[in-house]
Amino acid sequence: MTPDFLIIGGGIIGISIARELKKRHADSTVTVIEKEQSCALHASGRNSGVLHAGFYYTADSLKARFTRDGNHELTQYCEEREIPINKCGKLVVAQSESDHAFMDELLERGRRNGVELNSITAQEAREIEPRVKTQDRAIFSPTTSSVDPLNVMQSLERDARREGVEIRYGVSYLGRQDKEIVTNVGRINPGYLVNAAGLYADQVARGFGFSAKYRILPFKGLYLYSNEQTGAFRTNIYPVPDLRNPFLGVHFTVTADGHTKIGPTAIPALWREQYRVYENFRLGEFIDIVRRQIGLFAHSNFDFKKLALEEVRKYSRARMVSLAAALATGVKKENYREWGRPGMRAQLVNVKERRLEMDFVIEGDNRSMHVLNAVSPGFTCCLPFARYVCDAVSKNLD
Repeated sequence: MTPDFLIIGGGIIGISIARELKKRHADSTVTVIEKEQSCALHASGRNSGVLHAGFYYTADSLKARFTRDGNHELTQYCEEREIPINKCGKLVVAQSESDHAFMDELLERGRRNGVELNSITAQEAREIEPRVKTQDRAIFSPTTSSVDPLNVMQSLERDARREGVEIRYGVSYLGRQDKEIVTNVGRINPGYLVNAAGLYADQVARGFGFSAKYRILPFKGLYLYSNEQTGAFRTNIYPVPDLRNPFLGVHFTVTADGHTKIGPTAIPALWREQYRVYENFRLGEFIDIVRRQIGLFAHSNFDFKKLALEEVRKYSRARMVSLAAALATGVKKENYREWGRPGMRAQLVNVKERRLEMDFVIEGDNRSMHVLNAVSPGFTCCLPFARYVCDAVSKNLD
């Protein structure tokens, strides 16, 4: 195989980059290799399905621009392809008066980012969602919506194939020898390589001399599904987040089909694909990740110890329901019995500075490009982020 462009990773980022490369280089061969037997078996099919609006992030961040534009573009994409989309919006609520200053900061970020937000009273919030609890005021985001990520992913895959992208499943990247890529089905000699390997992006990148100061730290996300009837909640309900870390706290998500789930957790995982207790165990990963976690326990700029201990407590249904009950009325443990499929967040850590990377990170040269951090809301951002990556590829090829 000698494709002009080879993409490692068939998730939503890899497929979106492949489509954009094919659009720009119509006469070139573009091949995606994915180690699994079908698409979206990892983060792309296990995320919340929320199309975020883009008001959490500072205006100078890539996330701010890509989330705002991605929300609009992916919404339009779903409408054109007749993919079900629930335009239910989002309420951000105050649990105490101390949250009001942070709400003002979110409103200011939304203004700077060009995102439509409404500052509303508690009564106006209850008119949107009768069950909501909030202290005096709330923020409403009308452009936040929900989709089924599998539906979106499968549609993007069909589009990619129709546009001439070759997608090969069951092909695992094993390493690099000189200019050749070694896989379980043979060697590939690409003209240019794009690494969109998600949880393993840092390992692939290190084989090309990149990711020197970065490592992936996996966090497990779990949702509890409600057995209440469809329409039990009208809109998503989120607490005011701690803006010092990239996690948004336990919240209510209204799915594309109108059901409700609470979560997610952000529990530090002990290896990269630890969806179940011993699933996909790899001793080397376990040793490396636990060693890194111990280092962060001792010193980090975001109090990893406190975060980890609080998140581990969320393995308890009672704890999850208790946190959700602070946001809405009538939340009962007996209504939340079913755990959804676990997801794994590929969170990049700057190991030299011992901090979480909050924004997108890519590194590359005239032979390869490496997507090291496509962290949440990477799903929302996939289309404009793919253009950004391809712009960087073009500059390196000039």
